[in-house]
Amino acid sequence: MVGTLETVHQADAHAFAPGGSAAHVDSVLERSGMRVHDARRRGRAAGINPAGRFEQKARYGFDDGWQTLDELPPFKTEVTTETPRTIIAKNDSPDIPFDRSINPYRGCEHGCVYCFARPTHSYMGLSAGLDFESKLFAKPNAAKLLRKELAKPGYEVKSMAMGTNTDPYQPIEKQWRVTREILEVLEETNHPVGIVTKSALITRDIDILSRMAEKGLARVAVSVTSLDRRLSRAMEPRAATPSLRLDTIRQLSDAGIPTSVMVAPVVPALTDHELERILDASKANGAIDAGYILLRLPNEVSGLFKEWLLRHYPDKYTHVLSLLRSMRGGKDNDPEFGSRMRGVGPYAWQLGRRFELASKKLGLSQMRMSLRTDRFEPPVLAGTQLSLF
Repeated sequence: MVGTLETVHQADAHAFAPGGSAAHVDSVLERSGMRVHDARRRGRAAGINPAGRFEQKARYGFDDGWQTLDELPPFKTEVTTETPRTIIAKNDSPDIPFDRSINPYRGCEHGCVYCFARPTHSYMGLSAGLDFESKLFAKPNAAKLLRKELAKPGYEVKSMAMGTNTDPYQPIEKQWRVTREILEVLEETNHPVGIVTKSALITRDIDILSRMAEKGLARVAVSVTSLDRRLSRAMEPRAATPSLRLDTIRQLSDAGIPTSVMVAPVVPALTDHELERILDASKANGAIDAGYILLRLPNEVSGLFKEWLLRHYPDKYTHVLSLLRSMRGGKDNDPEFGSRMRGVGPYAWQLGRRFELASKKLGLSQMRMSLRTDRFEPPVLAGTQLSLF
């Protein structure tokens, strides 16, 4: 069925209105046709695929009695080539410890339902829901662009971040190898890099990362959301299992690569009780420092997470949202710098103290991005006249 985007947004707003009971939300979702059939989204976290916020119209499923919905194909991973003009993204956010990053891919097959990068798919005319997990974009010219940008006169060296938007080691990296090509350029130029991932695939590049780490040029943070395999499978369906992430920390650490654990996101009433256990297990596997981020629900992510929560943990629906809003000024999300990562109020304060005490007890320092910048050597582009002096 085709309807105006306004109609769909009204249904969405009605379904996820503050104070709505789990039964009410479930009823509205079923009647509106917003929820995608289980067989079509097997192995995916999102249960809905709402149109992007910039679209004029939206299509959504509705059973007209002819059983035609059974004929719709499942969501399969599709990769489209993207050819950007630049590859280094800049930011001036005061609560982020880096000012530049590289994203080899747009969209992420890991499909983490809470991912704050989901709304970026709206700029491509796609949904932040199932489209974000299945319609991906790869940037095969990333290494070439990077070499070109690093060679510009006056380039100022600071730590490069990877994995800050979508995971550079998501499953399609096995075939496309864009991330490895980027690392090869960074190693060649002695450019510092910090990586965040929840994938064991990063161990493939231990050869490059260990050599860079010896020069003080590389750090890795492994994101561990939960140690509960069942919960992790539902929330992050195509990411590495919790045990494999801990083993990844061990392998990286054994290779001499400074490795951190990122407990992110912390979901109140669902994963927050695991905070100390995650830190303890990560330390036992070689992590040297740690960080955490409270669950963020910007724009479309709010509805996606609520629908997921209702499907998997309906008995905790009200409790999770109540605690989250108590840390977000009564709202689902707080975009303010300084408070968006940790939240405000008594519960947020308690979470912060728990993290500090557990980290101090285990000898884990606060996660940092301090890497050497004095070794940088600009790349020499083909056809460039070399200096005689």
